[in-house]
Amino acid sequence: MDSGAKKILDKLKSRKYDPVYVLQGEETYYIDLISNYIESGVLTDAEKSFNQVIVYGKDVTVNAILTHARRFPMMAERQVVIVKEAQDILDLQKEGGAKMLLDYLQRPVPSTLLVLCHKHKTFDKRKELGKKIEQLTEAATFKKPKDNELGTFIQEHAASKQFKMDDRAIQVLAEFVGNDLNRLANEIDKVLINTQAGQTITADLVMAHVGISKEYNIFELQKALIRKDQLQANKIVNYFEANTKKNPVIPMVAFLYSFFSKVLIASSSPDKSDNGIATFLKINRYFAGDYSVTLRNYSGKQIMNTISLLKQTDLKLKGVDSGDASEGQLLRELVLRMMM
Repeated sequence: MDSGAKKILDKLKSRKYDPVYVLQGEETYYIDLISNYIESGVLTDAEKSFNQVIVYGKDVTVNAILTHARRFPMMAERQVVIVKEAQDILDLQKEGGAKMLLDYLQRPVPSTLLVLCHKHKTFDKRKELGKKIEQLTEAATFKKPKDNELGTFIQEHAASKQFKMDDRAIQVLAEFVGNDLNRLANEIDKVLINTQAGQTITADLVMAHVGISKEYNIFELQKALIRKDQLQANKIVNYFEANTKKNPVIPMVAFLYSFFSKVLIASSSPDKSDNGIATFLKINRYFAGDYSVTLRNYSGKQIMNTISLLKQTDLKLKGVDSGDASEGQLLRELVLRMMM
């Protein structure tokens, strides 16, 4: 879990509250996690009727929010005011609205928990409000996780629900979903719902429940390319070409581009063993095998050429010099040329 999110959640679970929380950044998963915890766990159901207000930024001004925040709780120790999509507050970018909010942050009402969910970006630190907001509030900024952090997130999310995942299952989820933590958590939950308690989650279970063909998928195509297994690669391409709506090619090309770009980086590792590559790329050792095998089967020139082919195909798929070729035909040509 993100260290900033853990710090805030640990304090909340200990019922140690701050008057203002600013949750901001491009990664929205932790913003939702913390605000949902506050929404459900700070007040009792009876207290919420009079003491909990939830508004959306596009519907309110700073003055309207502060009118709620300056109220005193009714028959409760505190009240909660949550502003979702706070980046859209109508006058937040205007000098008057920003000054009004800053004045409140300097003298907040102690009995109010004001929660600002500022998604997809941060407060502008070139302005006075942005410069001071972290000093005056319990603030956390959440960035998109790096690829090498996804495995830990998947393990922790599964473990929080008393499940274990094997390394291959973690790899499939991380590579299939990417670093969208909300979607990743949803896909993990989808697998867990369909799994018996105590059962270890395998790659086969993941593929069965998140809509990936066990035999014909991007992971198997990548394996075939790594091994330069032309027969298996053609079988998979045939499957994809038969239904490109269900198997869009652009994400496949992006997936392979990401992999071969990392292979290029791994080629600079002084130690080409699995352990050496894992350390160099900062990835789980389990995943390093694919990189070391690729480095044995592809020369540096071939890796560069593969990356160039992937870039060209991506442009063609987006309509640049593609002629009359279909997505499936472009994929077939790409795979053929990659293994030449």
